[in-house]
Amino acid sequence: MKPFIRQISWWFRNEILAIPWRFISFAFIILLFFIPLFTQQPYILRVLIITNIFVLFAASWDFLSGYTGQFNLGHALFLGVAAYTAALLNTHLGLQPWATIPMGALVALIIGLIVALPALRLRGLYLALVTLSFPIILIGIVNAFPDFLGGEVGIYGVEPLTSSRVLAYYMVLLIMLISVFIMWKLTDIKSKLVRIGIILHAIREDEITARASGIDTTRYKILAFAISGFLAGIAGGLYVHFVQVAGPSTLAISLSFNALLFTIFGGIMTIYGAVVGTYILYPVIDFLRLNPFMDQIRIILMALMLIFVMLFMPGGLTRWIRDRIEVDCPRCKIINISSRRLCRVCSAPLHLDIKRKSGV
Repeated sequence: MKPFIRQISWWFRNEILAIPWRFISFAFIILLFFIPLFTQQPYILRVLIITNIFVLFAASWDFLSGYTGQFNLGHALFLGVAAYTAALLNTHLGLQPWATIPMGALVALIIGLIVALPALRLRGLYLALVTLSFPIILIGIVNAFPDFLGGEVGIYGVEPLTSSRVLAYYMVLLIMLISVFIMWKLTDIKSKLVRIGIILHAIREDEITARASGIDTTRYKILAFAISGFLAGIAGGLYVHFVQVAGPSTLAISLSFNALLFTIFGGIMTIYGAVVGTYILYPVIDFLRLNPFMDQIRIILMALMLIFVMLFMPGGLTRWIRDRIEVDCPRCKIINISSRRLCRVCSAPLHLDIKRKSGV
């Protein structure tokens, strides 16, 4: 038992405490678990629960569009399909949330496979326009069958996620953390367990070269759409059971653009950038809605914030911060805190001025 504890302790010191960004992430996760112990105000918990749901939604968009280059402007399709599926199963068949949420996610996965079909032939702007049309088509179907799908009013009377808002907070938080961790590992090019990340990177950078190298790009693009659709579907199921209504707003184009905004602000092609962007922007957006004047100009403020980030932090907020607190060793590629002069593993100089002084 003691060797195992020593191994865990060594891993925690070298893989968490020694890497600034991972330590910050670990501390933030611990803080999230302790928030209900300090406050249980319904408004704060509601904002945090919806933020966690949108974190999962935005990260699933980054998994698809950021890592594979399949630019999806209709990502709300997956969330909306899962939300309507969960609402219909709950209101008509009486199924509980623990059953409706995964079933809604499976339907979203199937829709992801269907949407992937045009992605096999289209790229860039053409793919973006095609994906944009899918939620618009579904909104038309919803309005065409108001007796069954609720029309513009939506489907009301959906069973709540849990009887307690604190319990709902922890449930959504755990699902979000597990899902984000899975996406992060799947896209990690340094992972020794899963090699999907390096393949997705290759497809994004040059699909023709990747195909010429023997990579089955069709298979991995379909896989990316399926995984992204499933995880966005989980977000849709959680959302509909929390707000207890499924309406056309879950298919709105603005919802897709919110995922894009959150991810680009935090840092695209990182997964954790979507987490940071959502946790910063969504509470700000929700808070601005409390003031009638600020509610009118909140879209302008969000656009200005996005322009500022794209001009001065092209890689997103998280990359801008990481570039200032972390540095990769030029010899062994191990991440070090930027204040170190020598690598913590191989003792190689980390900064150019040290190399010059040492004659390297």
